[in-house]
Order: sequence, then structure tokens, then C-alpha cells
Amino acid sequence: MNDSSTPKLITGIHHVTAISGDVQQNIDFYTGILGLKLVKQTVNYDYPEVYHFYFGNNGGEPGTIMTTFPYGSEMTNGRHGKGKVNTTAFSVPLSAVDYWLRRLEHFKVLFKHPQERFGGSEVVIYLEDSDGMGVELIFNDADTRPPISPAAVPEEHAIRGIHHVELWLEGFERTAAVLTERMNHTLLKEGAGRFRFGVDDTPGRFVDLLCMPNSLGGLDGSGMVHHVAFSTPDASTLLELRESLQTFGLDPTGVRDRNYFRSIYFKEPGGVLFEIATAEPGFGIDENPGELGQSLQLPPRFEEKRQSLDKTLPSFTCNPLKFRLE
Repeated sequence: MNDSSTPKLITGIHHVTAISGDVQQNIDFYTGILGLKLVKQTVNYDYPEVYHFYFGNNGGEPGTIMTTFPYGSEMTNGRHGKGKVNTTAFSVPLSAVDYWLRRLEHFKVLFKHPQERFGGSEVVIYLEDSDGMGVELIFNDADTRPPISPAAVPEEHAIRGIHHVELWLEGFERTAAVLTERMNHTLLKEGAGRFRFGVDDTPGRFVDLLCMPNSLGGLDGSGMVHHVAFSTPDASTLLELRESLQTFGLDPTGVRDRNYFRSIYFKEPGGVLFEIATAEPGFGIDENPGELGQSLQLPPRFEEKRQSLDKTLPSFTCNPLKFRLE
């Protein structure tokens, strides 16, 4: 699976999906505080009375996408712990540390003092979103992706995309085996109980495994990641991966049609829900590229519910300009 002469079936992170609470707070945090673009507003295909928001760069490219299911302010809070993705990290230029310290202080976002990681090649600021989900800003000089540049954050300081996800586990060995034997990852770095795996040494393609044997098990709820999705090129590579995972003793679902991609799901040995999603067809199939995220998009099977959904889904405003730091 890791033969460099053959194309990789996994090319990095596709997206991360979290369970959230209040709709407006969710919009304000991701488009306002973090400065991501609202790429798509649709609904949870299993519970269409709940939004499914996609935040990312202007084109909604894999590796930049954070998605949320905002169930409302009455949603019970989850708990960080073993068997969960407890932190989603975003990649930011190293030169932007001072800007982000001022930004977080200005908007009264609590955060931990910057720390160095892996010998100082990264500077890390930990904070939490409006629902308590763990977020890190990883300041580094290794990310060559263009900035995400909507109205809230100047381009030179803007997030480039997802940097990595952080999994808390009883032990890392079995999860590492899935990543290395079936998902094209290799061990890149380790230190202080943290093991970084990646399909290559590039932000957006990292998974950090933390050994946390003394931690309680994590609980689903508001502020918790529901799953992390890995990107595969197309439907044929998705089926190839599904067969490979089955032969490894895992139990992936059948292929699901998520309109913007096709995907499968499975629980890795540490208990974290993994998804593998195709890079195609992408988010431009139902909106013009310059209009992504501006209106509610429904798959054909839910079009007959549009009028009732328009009445029941909460209203919100998306105004990142008010989060501009002058």
C-alpha cells in the first residue's frame, strides 16, 4: 500500500465534521473569528431538520473543510476523552502569531499561551469554538497553500486549511497499523506521547495520535467531532479502499451518496469514526463557483420538503466583515 511507484489511495484529510449547538454562534465562530468561507449550506441527510454547514476555502477544496451539524442550543455537551478526535488544527503562517494573539484577545476568545512543538518548528495556540470543541492554530512555514481570504482576516494572516487532527487513544499501535497498512500513512515525528502520521510531510495530511490511557472515554454531544474524513481521488479508489479495509478485519459501510462526494465509514480500532470521501464531484455541482454557500442547497430527494424546511430551519446572518480587526 505504501509503494511510492503506485498512486496513493489516500491523499490527505478531506474534512472534519463536528456536532454543534447554536446556529448563529456556529456561523460567527467559523466565518467570523477563524475567517473561513461558508462554502455550502445544506441539511443533515439523516436529519434534514438540522443544517449541515461546510466551511473552507473559496473552492471548498479537500483539506480545508470543516463541517458542522448545529443541533441548537439545547444540545447536550459532549466530553473530550479517549476514542475521539478532540482537536482540529488549522494551519497559519508563522509570521501571524502576534496578529492572532491580538485578534483572539479583541474578540474575547479564551486561549492558551503559545507553545512550541516538535523542536520549535511549530508554534501552537489552543482555543475552543463556541461549543467547546478543541481547536489549534498551528503557526508554521511549511504550508504553501494559498490563504483563505474572505472578509474577516487579511490574506497575509489567514488560515491556509486544516493542519492535522488529534486523536486520543488508549494506545496508538492498532490505529497506527490501519493508517500505515491500509491508508498510505507513515510515521513522520514523535515526542511527548504524540505520534504524527501523514501521507507525506505536508500540512493538511497529518494525523496526530496521543496515548491517553488515564483519560476517561469521550462522549458524543455538542462540541465534539463526529468523524474525520480522508480524501481519495474517485469512486474506483473508494471501492478499492473498501475492499482493502475489509481484508484487514474492519467493517466499512456501503458507499453513501453525499451529493458532493461518495464515501464509506468505519470505526478504527481506537473507536474513532473514520470516513473516506471522494475528491469529486465537489461543491460546484449545484452552485456557481462565485456563489458557493449563499443559499440553501438540497439533494433532489428533499426538494419536496423545501417549503417546510424554510420555515423550521433557524434563520442566521453571515457577516464576516464585522469580525475584521482594524
